Amino acid sequence: MVWKYYLNVLSLIKGSSRIKWRIVVVLLLLITNLILAKLPQKPLSDYSVFSSAIYARHGELLRLTLASDQQYRLWMPLAEIPLSLRTGTLLYEDRWFYRHPGFNPLALLRSAWMSYGRGAHQGGSTITMQVARQLYRIDSRNPLGKLRQIAAAVWLELRYSKNEILEVYLNTAPYGGNIVGVAAASLLYFHKPVSQLTLTEALTLAVIPQNPKQRFPNKHSTQPGLPSALQQARIRLWQNWLAEFPQDKRYAADFALPLSVYSKADKPFLAPHLTDLLLRQYPHEQHIHSSIDSKTQLSIKQSVDNYLQQNRSLGIRNAAVLLLDTRTMQVRALIGSANYWDVGIKGQVNGTQAKRSPGSTLKPFIYALALDQGLLHPRTIIADTPTSFGPYNPENFDSRFLGPITVQDALIRSRNIPALNTAAKLKQPSLYGFLQHAGISGLKPEQHYGLSLALGGGEVTMLELAQLYAMLPNQGRFQPVHYRVDQKEQAVPEKTLLSPASAFITLDILSNNPRPDTKRLAYPKVAWKTGTSWGFKDAWSVGVTGHYVLAVWVGNFDNQGNTAFTGIKAAGSLFFSLIDSLRSQHLLDRLDGELLPPKPESVAQVNVCAASGDLPNEDCPSLVKTWFIPGKSPIKTSTLHKAVYFNAKGEVICKGQPYSRRATYEFWPNDMALLFQEAGLPRRQPPTLPSCYDNFNGEAELEIVSPSSIGVYTLKTGKPSTIGLKAKSKANSDIFWFANKSFIGKAKAAETLSWMPENPGTYRIRVTDEQGQIASKEITVTFVP
Repeated sequence: MVWKYYLNVLSLIKGSSRIKWRIVVVLLLLITNLILAKLPQKPLSDYSVFSSAIYARHGELLRLTLASDQQYRLWMPLAEIPLSLRTGTLLYEDRWFYRHPGFNPLALLRSAWMSYGRGAHQGGSTITMQVARQLYRIDSRNPLGKLRQIAAAVWLELRYSKNEILEVYLNTAPYGGNIVGVAAASLLYFHKPVSQLTLTEALTLAVIPQNPKQRFPNKHSTQPGLPSALQQARIRLWQNWLAEFPQDKRYAADFALPLSVYSKADKPFLAPHLTDLLLRQYPHEQHIHSSIDSKTQLSIKQSVDNYLQQNRSLGIRNAAVLLLDTRTMQVRALIGSANYWDVGIKGQVNGTQAKRSPGSTLKPFIYALALDQGLLHPRTIIADTPTSFGPYNPENFDSRFLGPITVQDALIRSRNIPALNTAAKLKQPSLYGFLQHAGISGLKPEQHYGLSLALGGGEVTMLELAQLYAMLPNQGRFQPVHYRVDQKEQAVPEKTLLSPASAFITLDILSNNPRPDTKRLAYPKVAWKTGTSWGFKDAWSVGVTGHYVLAVWVGNFDNQGNTAFTGIKAAGSLFFSLIDSLRSQHLLDRLDGELLPPKPESVAQVNVCAASGDLPNEDCPSLVKTWFIPGKSPIKTSTLHKAVYFNAKGEVICKGQPYSRRATYEFWPNDMALLFQEAGLPRRQPPTLPSCYDNFNGEAELEIVSPSSIGVYTLKTGKPSTIGLKAKSKANSDIFWFANKSFIGKAKAAETLSWMPENPGTYRIRVTDEQGQIASKEITVTFVP
């Protein structure tokens, strides 16, 4: 049809031009067209710069940025623009678009007659001419400019298809103010992607470009408040539409309903910390589909606002929250701070990415590693007692010591000393090595932390913590986190850092941690842990519920401490407030689902003696079940309980004698018995047994408790520093300490002897008792200024 137009043009040439010249011109045009058709053409989208739109996982707009020329402009392929909007635009703007060669002579003549003959302006530009004016910045308000516009339109028609030209028109047409293109207009006026527009909304957009100054909405309003020019244009187009498509009369009632149209001032600005992050990662992408669930995001933000309002009198002004789907590792909600615009709290800092002290939130992984290394099981009895690690003398958060305690209780009650003692025994990997393998960034050399890493001496981000906790329901697999639903690349490859068995057992232990408000177990189950950093600067609560990891932080970005910043009270209460709110609103699928993954085949459940954590002997009076990893978990038959027989006079006699009375006693090693006494839980003193009891209370087992297995002790030069020497023995006798061949001193078993090394170097520490039992450890002592 283009060439029919050229032939018509040539036929109008006046004068004595000969036919052969006409033929030459036609041939030249044909050749030119063939050459242009073969040459690759610059995409029409390259003529513009674009905004970036970030969407929630179901398509809701989170944020729309300005392009570099301060316009709201997005490119949308023609196939993704509704047919109703394309048809309505052609019906209103250019009925003959698919039939003319770029300009419509009749329309131009009519426009000239109305404009110059009657003084009433009427447009005559085709869609192609409007595209040409936009692309080439042509001033078409005078005859010369109009001719340039026509020539440019013809030039476009020679090089591009009709669909390509229509696509560029719909993406570059003005829709009021600095809103350009149907994609941006749909997001700003209707808060939905253009593909989701209804017929009424599509026809409303179709009429705006013809007179954008008069027809675009300037405030949030319903149909009675729409600009009259827009309302009248909609009615005219609707009438034309019904003339073409009479079957659509069924939509007349919809068209008559009030139409909600938003203004630019109403544009969404949700999850700003997440959108900031995505804009930095993908600066040149126009359409970014995040993994955020918008309803969940809004619910969590409202809950955080309510919590901060209720606790403002305590000085609690800021919080951060991260919700992670452990099945896909996609972030479902992210609150980087309480208020993005609040300068006073440094609100634009993303708390989920900030390095903070994790407090005690790393303790579960100490015990998970110890489970894998065969050091303990959940019912193993460990000591919560004052302990020195070289010059490091840690305490528990409550400054109290509970004496002997099970591993499960030590983790749930977040006891520091048991965690440190366990961390000191870890090898290949240590806690530091585990964090290194997990890709925790910014770690200093291991010697910088020593054992303090177990209590929050290092720094991690909320994101890193969430990744670690996601390993527990994911059978020990460490996986990268995704912020996009369509994200394919993995910055960090998946790797297994814990066995499925230890991950399962650790998750089960944490699920026995009671809620802070009711002091009862959460139902459905929640496996969670709190943390409080030194100086009350950070309060944490991190846990697993259903298929999700929820991480909560309360604190100040300027590191100002506040005694209200405790994990159990500040972060823990917000943590369960969020869970209760999300569950009541049914916002997350499977939030109420099974907490524990299927039990791995490598995990067994056995009965152990409740008091000792060992396999029960015949005299153990109380049994409990515990998880057990065959081939790894330490297990032995308990020797704690022993049946003792008495005669009528109350004297201990041997088993099997007539008229005897039987009583069961606990025979704790003297160091453990002392711990019970110091913890205010003294045990019943067992009697001395005669030799017929196989010297049950006379076993001379000797073990060094301190110095610990860390091996290296760093002391300060010029400052008196001692290393505590302590051993446990079942023999109630004196013990003797040596450093290399030099005698240090004498003490009772379970007593601590202070030793002050004079020189740096390697020392073989030996201890012996009166029965000749010997134990030893090798340590290295260094001095620093």
